[in-house]
Amino acid sequence: MDKVSSLNQAKVLIVGLGGLGSPVAMYLAAAGVGHLVLVDFDRVDLSNLQRQIVHDTAQIGQYKTLSAQNKLQALNPNIQISILNQALDEVVLEQQLDKINVVVDASDNFATRFAINAACVRTKTPLVSGAALRWGGQVAVFLPAQKNSPCYHCLYDNNEEQQETCSQQGIIAPLVGIIGSIQAVEVIKILLGVGKSLVGKLLIFDAYTGNWRKLQLHKDPACPVCS
Repeated sequence: MDKVSSLNQAKVLIVGLGGLGSPVAMYLAAAGVGHLVLVDFDRVDLSNLQRQIVHDTAQIGQYKTLSAQNKLQALNPNIQISILNQALDEVVLEQQLDKINVVVDASDNFATRFAINAACVRTKTPLVSGAALRWGGQVAVFLPAQKNSPCYHCLYDNNEEQQETCSQQGIIAPLVGIIGSIQAVEVIKILLGVGKSLVGKLLIFDAYTGNWRKLQLHKDPACPVCS
């Protein structure tokens, strides 16, 4: 979709209210993005709280979407927040993408990421993707409406091994704050049509060494999703 004239006219879909989705949602709410759609089927657990900063001990056992909605509405009561407590497949995703300006992928598994990507490609909806595990994180932006923009499937294929979760492999908690904050910045740039986005790039951060790398991504002419 085209850029908006002001953030309060924008509608952003955030998939995942965990370590990445927490800072993304909080910064977009604080920035005044007019309508946030929060999607997650999980409930808040004590083990989440060291990295999922939108939740607290009072919300343990509550749906993450409801917990996040309460925190974000208190942060900015002037925005609209919708919640969806379910896992998403491509059909439901496409139904949710009506009038969405940007999708934020803050999920933690390849199946969801591939479904989000496919729906965004079909609807030509901008996608801001983030991932983090142990000491490493990455951010990429995909703009399906642009002819030469790669998609997530150009970067990873369906044969990719299923990624271990943070609870299984561990993660340095502030890392998701760094990656999620960059995702929020990229969303705001897309919405306002300002700056230079990360489209066609993969930004990688190694928190252990403090090193950043930026890799060039190219559209795969044989990609079954976007070509």
